[in-house]
Amino acid sequence: MKRPRILLFIPAYNCEKQIVRVLGSLDEKIMRYIDEVIVVNNRSTDGTEEAVKDFMKSHTYMPVRLFRNRDNYGLGGSHKVAFEYAIKQKFDYIIVLHGDDQGDIHDFYPVLKREIYRGYDCVLGARFMLQSRLEGYSLFRTAGNIVYNFLYALGMGTRVFDLGSGLNMYDVKALRTRFYMQFPDNLMFNCTMLLAVSYYDLTMRFFPVSWRETDQVSNVKMASQSMKTLKLLFDYMDMKDSIRGEYRDIPRTKYEYDEI
Repeated sequence: MKRPRILLFIPAYNCEKQIVRVLGSLDEKIMRYIDEVIVVNNRSTDGTEEAVKDFMKSHTYMPVRLFRNRDNYGLGGSHKVAFEYAIKQKFDYIIVLHGDDQGDIHDFYPVLKREIYRGYDCVLGARFMLQSRLEGYSLFRTAGNIVYNFLYALGMGTRVFDLGSGLNMYDVKALRTRFYMQFPDNLMFNCTMLLAVSYYDLTMRFFPVSWRETDQVSNVKMASQSMKTLKLLFDYMDMKDSIRGEYRDIPRTKYEYDEI
């Protein structure tokens, strides 16, 4: 069976210290399965872009490309840039690995080596399975996430182990209808994608991952984010067709970028 073409997408925003560690983790063991890496810089205001450029200069043998969004599209908007690129360049699968070095791409090595992703529309990294490993994550936040996972499981009618860890893999065929275009451009994108898996009857599998918080700077405002997460679920449970509605503050027809 022919090996599928796999794209690794790294969204990056103000993570100049962490992005080099993320790129440096892409060793030969992982890269034998990855055909191309794109770093999507969402208008960082620190040295993230320069750090990536320096890495590319010293690792010319690695298939890394650097994109800069033409506007601050948010995390969801960066996903849309990468998904569109994967579709147009005819990749078979796309992996999402956040550039802040909280996740570890090596957790997906068994998924890649054993081709666990075949037969699923998405394989989602989960921080809250029994085999998962958390570092620097408080018991309070862990308990809160488990409660939210349970609520989403009730609303979706299936087991849920994470609302969005930042280490996920999608079959590009499942993205070709671009059902996600009206989804939020902010941090709520992953939660909406999860509900869409249920609504569109996509197949998914959760996979345990490790997670660490060391020198990362969080962009999450816990209280407001928690309320938005619940509202999204309750709106979906009240009227499932709401998933087809417009979630963006600024609707766009295109998410444009420049290659650096």
